Amino acid sequence: MRALLLILGLVLLVGGLWVVFGHGSYTQTDTVFQLGSAKLTATHDKVIPPWLGISGIVVGALLTLGGLFSKR
Repeated sequence: MRALLLILGLVLLVGGLWVVFGHGSYTQTDTVFQLGSAKLTATHDKVIPPWLGISGIVVGALLTLGGLFSKR
């Protein structure tokens, strides 16, 4: 259980830092127009909200500290 808390906490902590420092984005493809088999699509880069990164940092730090200081 202790190792699981450490690993999960570190993953959330690193992911949160990645999002907060501006590298967190994903692409989304939308169909703008479709006529028969012809299709016009648009690809947008979406940014992951910073509050999600901050919450990842907080939860990750708590899980990591919980894993470090657990008695088992």
